[in-house]
Amino acid sequence: MGSPTGPVRRLHKFRRPLAIVIGIVVAVLVAGLLPRWWCGRDADEWYRGDPARVRGLAEEMVAFETEDDHRRATGAGETLAGMWGLLAHQMTALGLAQVCLEHPEWRGRYAPIMTRAAAKSLLPEMRAEFTAAWHGQDGLADLDSPNGHAYLSYPALALGMARLVDPAFPPDLAFQHDALITSYERRLLVSPTGLLDTFPGEAYPTDVAAVAAAIAVHGRVTGADHTAVLAHWAQRVRAVQIDRDTGLVLQRMGVDGRMHDAPRASGTGLAAYFAGFADRALAEELATGLFRQERSVLGFSAIHEYGDGYDGVGDMDSGPLILGISVSATGFALAPARSFGHRDMFTRLFRTTDLFGLSLRSGTRLRFATGGVIGNALLLAFLTSGPELAR
Repeated sequence: MGSPTGPVRRLHKFRRPLAIVIGIVVAVLVAGLLPRWWCGRDADEWYRGDPARVRGLAEEMVAFETEDDHRRATGAGETLAGMWGLLAHQMTALGLAQVCLEHPEWRGRYAPIMTRAAAKSLLPEMRAEFTAAWHGQDGLADLDSPNGHAYLSYPALALGMARLVDPAFPPDLAFQHDALITSYERRLLVSPTGLLDTFPGEAYPTDVAAVAAAIAVHGRVTGADHTAVLAHWAQRVRAVQIDRDTGLVLQRMGVDGRMHDAPRASGTGLAAYFAGFADRALAEELATGLFRQERSVLGFSAIHEYGDGYDGVGDMDSGPLILGISVSATGFALAPARSFGHRDMFTRLFRTTDLFGLSLRSGTRLRFATGGVIGNALLLAFLTSGPELAR
């Protein structure tokens, strides 16, 4: 009768390699599944507009605006100014307005803060860079100018959303808002390309989408009929501003319709968000082009900046590019993904946002640590964007 030690030795011989293989498989599964679960654990709540998540980020922006008010009143400490200040206050106003539309019971808390944020986006120091570029011409002080001054669409849209939500919206701001919209409507109707310049000779389709959004919201507030100008804008976007091959909008153009930059995802993503206030069908077309830029790995998604056949470097619009991936475009894509019901895409994009944004809670407040004030203002607007903006 043979000794059993031979089979036992053979079993031991294969046990260690088998353990290594099992260990590798388990490690791969953990690496593939744990991060996507952890970073996506709040995605469904954000998609559904869970009050705890929404209010936490809203309160973070309330804290920012309250501190900003204190600094302006006392002169203690620096305040945001320039393009970043304009964007922070505008997006805070938009986000809080969207929160109030979805949760009307919070209007008493957020409407006054939202209106103050919108008003601050009009301060001269917020547009100093643009005024300097226009050789000292302040677009708000010269609304009869033939120049586009499309950057004023950002405060114009913020004012419109605040006026829509806040029953105590100040009459002087309403008068200023009406005058700004009248000026934009006149300029846009006579533009054969549907473009208005932000800087002399430089037009950004994204900024003009914000012009259209501001005009549309003004109509919703006042009952004014802006159908003609919005139809003209949408027709010219489709004919002039969208690259046919990629479905992306051209990032920069001349007011004559000539291309100054490539079709890019960051501009398209923000344009899709703004277009959602004015023309839902066009916003969905822009979103379709944007979503073609999605790149996914292990359940995480990000947006590639340049369309096929184009290449370039990152800038303040796209943020730093990593293997062509745009941080900004990835965040912007959250808004149309939620607005147009792309739950799975929203979840994949949110995982990436949570991974790199590092969401943190402090009491009743929630913030994304790496984004700073501007990142949190943007995310409040994009994470609360919904299907009821254009109506």
